Amino acid sequence: MNGERLTRPTMRDVAARVGVSQALVSLVFRGAPGASRATRDRVLQAAAELGYRPNAAAQVLRRTRSRHLGVLFTLRQPFDVDLVEALHPAAERYGYHVVLGALGAGRDERRAVEELLANRCEAMILLGPATAAAQLAMAAEGLPVVDIARRSAGEGVDVVRIADEQGARLAVEHLIGLGHRSIVHVDGDGLPGSVHRRRGYEQTMRQGGLADRIRVLPGDHTEESGAAAVRDLLAGGDLPTAIFAGNDRCAHGVLGTLLRAGLNVPGDVSVVGFDDSGVARLSFIDLTTVRQEVTRMAEAAVEAVVERLDRGRIDAREIVLEPALVIRSTTGVPRRTPEIV
Repeated sequence: MNGERLTRPTMRDVAARVGVSQALVSLVFRGAPGASRATRDRVLQAAAELGYRPNAAAQVLRRTRSRHLGVLFTLRQPFDVDLVEALHPAAERYGYHVVLGALGAGRDERRAVEELLANRCEAMILLGPATAAAQLAMAAEGLPVVDIARRSAGEGVDVVRIADEQGARLAVEHLIGLGHRSIVHVDGDGLPGSVHRRRGYEQTMRQGGLADRIRVLPGDHTEESGAAAVRDLLAGGDLPTAIFAGNDRCAHGVLGTLLRAGLNVPGDVSVVGFDDSGVARLSFIDLTTVRQEVTRMAEAAVEAVVERLDRGRIDAREIVLEPALVIRSTTGVPRRTPEIV
């Protein structure tokens, strides 16, 4: 995202020249309410002095409303797919339509953003990009951007996220309440929410008098990371009585590897995931997990966009939603000590 596009004058340069936010400059160029006449004049004058010109997509957008919302997402996480499904009805309630920009092999973020702009999207909702939201917002020529799941997404970017520490606390408190004392956490390697889920796990273990039992294994949000964590535990001969995975995909890998090793879930090892994705709800998995309410997250993201486009809000917002623990069949009272494998 740091190519030729960013060497030309940008909205950020105009905002710095005038001494206002990039979001306010965007309002001026889109002809949206929220800026005074004097501010508009100063912004336009600064743009002329810097030689800034909005791209063609933005010019078309100012002439006519498309009511298209671009959604940048990956196909790798079931939870992201659930969110995409929830965004469609949420957008339609406000008279907007969702345009999808899928990321994958051969389709990087820059190309996906350019295609969304070509479809005259008025805003972008980010579900899984690796590039910083602030950079994507700049590439989108200052269109409103909502980032789902990440914190501190960048100047002028709205965030919708779950209270990850609280979700982790619910999971670990549930396990402690069942009598577990040896609880391992498989980390998410810096992926959205993972740092705070780890922090919630560690804090709850300390509060439960289990500081000396804190054990975090490296991982990510894939089945393979969960499988690798279990293989390491089996090889070390120190299997815990419970495993709290960074997300449901990781928990799926944990479950499969435990079962192939001839262990019983939850008799030998209880397993908890995070997301309550479609995978967790499958009858043959029936995973205890922390629910992120996808319908509410989608509604909050669309509402944030509507506030920007239709009501003139310019200040960035962070919307934090409450998690809930969904107890299913992968957790139970431990029936062994952790030293027995």
